[in-house]
Amino acid sequence: MEDGYGVMLDILGDPNQAFFAVIDGHGGRAAADYVAENLGNNIVKALENSQEDDQLESAIRRGYLLTDEDFLSQGVSGGACAASVVLKGGELHVANVGDCRVVLSRKGVADALTNDHRLSREDERFRIENSGGYVDCRNGVWRVNGSLAVSRAFGDLYLKEWVISEPEIKKLPLTSDCEFLIMASDGLWDKVNDQEAVDVVSRNKNPLESCRKLVGISSSRGNIDDITVMVINLQKFVANVT
Repeated sequence: MEDGYGVMLDILGDPNQAFFAVIDGHGGRAAADYVAENLGNNIVKALENSQEDDQLESAIRRGYLLTDEDFLSQGVSGGACAASVVLKGGELHVANVGDCRVVLSRKGVADALTNDHRLSREDERFRIENSGGYVDCRNGVWRVNGSLAVSRAFGDLYLKEWVISEPEIKKLPLTSDCEFLIMASDGLWDKVNDQEAVDVVSRNKNPLESCRKLVGISSSRGNIDDITVMVINLQKFVANVT
């Protein structure tokens, strides 16, 4: 299994601050293990040392880039996609590289908070081709230099010139209609759409059982990839804000 996850609660002693991440490794589990162990800590350290106006967004970016830099310095092969959420000050800060995804349920309606970094995105193809790489389609899948099917990731040293670890970051207020988050690797999203996943969790109030149900649905539809699913109840954090 090449997937992983990270959880940090009560960050800096504040019960309203938390970090969650799902990670999907490829080419071995070294990168996924490293990201799971270090990404959250690197973001928190960057936040403590930040002098910039938009401190948290800057800290998230630096945390991603530092995690990648440190992993690459070990000379280990393989890579990993990740999606993360930081809750702080009544806001959600969502970041991702690759095709792990974060979906918010707002009054039962699915809202994807991340945009998959796949080569079907014209802006990602343009970025790679502009920097000297090439993108081609093999057996219906777009790939970087004929190899990797995602355009951003940790690791992947041999493609690092094109497969960057710069995260896309989205910030939104944590309001009373924010019910829960579903964070998962592509093993889920390739077989279960965003709204269906939200419907499953809405019907089953137990988060663990919801995760098991989602994994079972994906597997029943032919998925053979690793799957990591995390369901986060936001109402606790909403109550503390309001």
